[in-house]
Amino acid sequence: MKAIFKRAASFLLTAVLIVSLVSGCGSGGEDKKAAKDTGKKSTAAEPSEKESFNKEGLPITKDPVTLTVLTTRWGSMGDSFTQNQWLKDLEKESNVQPKWQVQSLNDWGEQKSILLASHELPDVILGSETFNDADIINNTDLFLDLTDLMDQYMPNLKAAMKIVPTFETIVTFPDGKIYSLPKNLPSRPQTRNQPIINKKWLDNLNLKEPSTIEELTDVLRAFKTKDANGNGDPDDEFPICGAKGLPMDLLNPFGITDLSGTNMMVQEDGSLVYYPTADNYKEGIKWLNTLFQEGIIDPESFTQDETMQNGKRQNEAASLVGLDYAWTPDAFFGKWSPEYIALPPIKGPDGKQYAEGDPNGVYSIMRNEAEITASCKTPEIAARWLDQFYDGEASIQNFWGAIGTVINKNDDGTYTLNDPPEGTSADAWYWDQSLRDFGPKYVSPEFQDKIKLSPESGDGLKVELSKLGDPFITTPYPSVMFTAEETEALATYRTDIDKFVATTRAEWITKGGIDKGWDDYVKQLEDMGLKDMIKIYEDAYDRYQEVSK
Repeated sequence: MKAIFKRAASFLLTAVLIVSLVSGCGSGGEDKKAAKDTGKKSTAAEPSEKESFNKEGLPITKDPVTLTVLTTRWGSMGDSFTQNQWLKDLEKESNVQPKWQVQSLNDWGEQKSILLASHELPDVILGSETFNDADIINNTDLFLDLTDLMDQYMPNLKAAMKIVPTFETIVTFPDGKIYSLPKNLPSRPQTRNQPIINKKWLDNLNLKEPSTIEELTDVLRAFKTKDANGNGDPDDEFPICGAKGLPMDLLNPFGITDLSGTNMMVQEDGSLVYYPTADNYKEGIKWLNTLFQEGIIDPESFTQDETMQNGKRQNEAASLVGLDYAWTPDAFFGKWSPEYIALPPIKGPDGKQYAEGDPNGVYSIMRNEAEITASCKTPEIAARWLDQFYDGEASIQNFWGAIGTVINKNDDGTYTLNDPPEGTSADAWYWDQSLRDFGPKYVSPEFQDKIKLSPESGDGLKVELSKLGDPFITTPYPSVMFTAEETEALATYRTDIDKFVATTRAEWITKGGIDKGWDDYVKQLEDMGLKDMIKIYEDAYDRYQEVSK
């Protein structure tokens, strides 16, 4: 009986969600009903709205118009960002009144499926985590092709596209249409993660900062055997500590980088390689096996979760972890953070340094940051409203927070960030005060020069430490677009192949045997369709290259 009540409650909750999401979609319920009754979606503004609409300047419309705007947030962040003063000013100046619908990403997957199935969406969607490529490609009838709207009503975005050609490349879908808008985040580091090492441990053992794979190996051995933390227990240190596996960053010295998470790498000659079958991957795994056999790698790295890992990183009595990879030294280690420093990329067996990143800024240029849906009755107004986000001052206020709250606009025309309130981090404060990573943004190079960040914390520290790795960034596999058929095939291939690769990698690191098992491993991957999967990545890459010409 309890189960029946739970199912009923769940059904009622879902029903309430759908009603809340679709109510108010467009600008008029009766008009929408009429459109539905005729079997057609109305996307044109009503005559009165057309007369009120201004193609240039502010207000966007003489009479107030409501747009339903759906976005998602991490965890329980809530909707505090809607009080951002810039958003409130834009509402007043434009006469466009957003009706915000804010959903948590914790349970968005199921809710999203139900919403897409309903075919009744809010007017505007914000944030690349809300709808991904597959959501759009498999439901193109629910989203407007924005090409003409951009040409007619989005001068800020069009100007940005002339400066950042990648903008148009990444938003062009396989059918040649544009269903979503891009972003270019300001002040982004080019290198994603740095090797972070415990400097106090080095000093305790009178060791220098390692720069080569050989030196790093010797340092890690010393960390394991010589009571590096100085607490009298030579056995409580974990030179390397993972969770559900090891960070792939550990293979950077062997020329393995994977910003895209596809297992694909772009080589110096522009060709692609699936690195889990490459010789340098094999050599990197053999190195990790050596570390594991010597007890340098925490034996629980493949079984513990992040909560257990963080318990070791932030152990109350003493620092326990020697080496990790992160944006900044203070990312993981709590009160022990001052003990850690960032290192330049470690030189590998070939004497070269490799860093995982993007010369345009890590995760800076992305698509699907905004869509106008087929349910929107005033797409021209929606397009003009979204175009306001591509102004420099608008972008920084939607990335960090409003001028006068988070940002100071100085007399010399520069911008600086205020310190966060006591008891919170800079990142947490920015997410509370702004759309942060989500939504349309663009900051021109000239405007970027006006932003003055402290190199001691937050985004400024990320940029500062990024300089250690910037000269050594490898070319990442780009943010390509897959067709609906390719998306479906990749999901099938990757489910089996990725699991097999990860399982085999864990076995080789913990037990060894890679030389003996390598040929059978490669053959099994081929039997699972590896070549066909690689062909999909190659075809998508070729299309991307063609669009970018």
